[in-house]
Amino acid sequence: MTDGTDESEMPAEPTQALRFGQARLARSTALVEDYVELIADLLASGGEARSTDVAKRLGVTHPTAIKSIARLKREGLATSKPYRGIFLTEAGHELAHKVRARHRLLVELLLAIGVPLEAAEADAEGMEHHASEATLAAAAGFLAARKHRPDE
Repeated sequence: MTDGTDESEMPAEPTQALRFGQARLARSTALVEDYVELIADLLASGGEARSTDVAKRLGVTHPTAIKSIARLKREGLATSKPYRGIFLTEAGHELAHKVRARHRLLVELLLAIGVPLEAAEADAEGMEHHASEATLAAAAGFLAARKHRPDE
């Protein structure tokens, strides 16, 4: 490490447990967020979201998509109608908007530090689920300050 601390020094148990717990929670919510974001995109682009389209675009089997969509329904994020596809509830739309905003912010940050566009898009897809509110606020502040510099 460059800050002078001993690399073998471990954080206190509660601190480390909290960090690992936050990572596990982020992995769990990432699935829900990916589904909600994709369903919102499908609805916006084609007017409907079908489970077969969701499965294909996420690269999962149809039964896996059905199971995850059932979870969205249980959590109050989606509804469905026979022969009409999947729809997002107000809470589902709000979550999709929040995830999309985090994604755009992280892509913008990665581009600002020189990451190529394709890599920035791919990396932001994973980061958007794991970045804390403090990190997102710092990224937004960094980008805002950067935009206001006259030398750029």
